[in-house]
Amino acid sequence: MSYSFDFDLTKISRSMFRDLAGFVERKDLHKKTGLISRKLVRAMKVKELTGLHMEDALTVVEDMVDIYAKNLSKEEGFQETEKRALFLPHCARKHMDGNCKATFDPEFSTYRCQGCSDDCVVKEGTEAAEKEGYDVFIFPGGSCIPKVLRKGNYDGVMGVACAEEIKLGIRKLEEAGVNYQGIPLLKNGCANTEFNIRTLKEKL
Repeated sequence: MSYSFDFDLTKISRSMFRDLAGFVERKDLHKKTGLISRKLVRAMKVKELTGLHMEDALTVVEDMVDIYAKNLSKEEGFQETEKRALFLPHCARKHMDGNCKATFDPEFSTYRCQGCSDDCVVKEGTEAAEKEGYDVFIFPGGSCIPKVLRKGNYDGVMGVACAEEIKLGIRKLEEAGVNYQGIPLLKNGCANTEFNIRTLKEKL
């Protein structure tokens, strides 16, 4: 499941959601995040920068804050994990056609990057994660999560996806007792999506 609207948050400060999540966590303001998010959307001119309607902007901001708050609560446990996987979204590949040489892995119903484009964020993320000992899976959708967890026996998962997909994935990971960290897409859609590769490398 994904948002019914497209967004591009690349013009928003990279630290905004993390800082707000930390503030909410420290002050125990989870029940008041709606009011805080509305003020933040206005103060940071999120509506103007993204072109989203106010309610859509609020949805994205609240989802982002929720994910960053969950990341904070799971950070220590994630750092103690030993067998880790990285889930990357197939929609972030540079090419969404035959120019992409990623191969399909029927065992997990996911793709494997073959490193065909030097300026592909999926290639860069794959290489960075593999250097840190992660197994990397390129997901066509969240329905692959149970199969990968069942066959891979991972105790830590880092996932990149749109915030709504991450929230659904978090439920599956929590049910499986797996520690996680989520990195929301800054630009959604069915192709040419974007995430912050610097954030990914820092979390790895």
